[in-house]
Amino acid sequence: MNHIEDIIRNNKEFFDSEEPSEGHFERFQRKLEVRFQPMAVRRSIVPYLLKAAVVTLLVTLSSLWIWDHFLRPDRDRMSLSDVSPQYREVENYYVHQVTLMESELSAIDLNGNSDQKQMLISELRSMDSVYVQLQKDLKTNPNDERIINAMIEHYQTKVEVMSYILNQLKAIRNENLNDTYHEKASI
Repeated sequence: MNHIEDIIRNNKEFFDSEEPSEGHFERFQRKLEVRFQPMAVRRSIVPYLLKAAVVTLLVTLSSLWIWDHFLRPDRDRMSLSDVSPQYREVENYYVHQVTLMESELSAIDLNGNSDQKQMLISELRSMDSVYVQLQKDLKTNPNDERIINAMIEHYQTKVEVMSYILNQLKAIRNENLNDTYHEKASI
């Protein structure tokens, strides 16, 4: 490397004889301006944001994998949707019906008697414990039609019970509203 430097120093007049082409300094200035614009700063941030996004994605996916393979509480259970697509539709229908009725039950006021409402909800939850046992039985015997039919009948029974309770509560509420209306009308 020193040899090349010596050649350049000894022949300095040979190398300094030429001038850059016309407009060279302007082109060089434009390249510098483009390179150091604020946009260039944003471009330098992009790789860090991409790295952060990739790390976040990997952490999320690994967490989901760990949850699914090790921490999922219902590993010992099997639902109707795991048996076939037709049963999945049946299960989705009944789950939707139960959810709608539960939201209606929670919206109904029992004249400030929250103990009765809590007792009602706990009774409905105890019905679910039967279903959990059926799910465990289905996991051990996935092709047993008796278990599948019992699960469907459980949903049908739960919907019927909830429908009956809702109708009774609505009838009581309507009677109370009529009594209140008649009392106000007689005053």
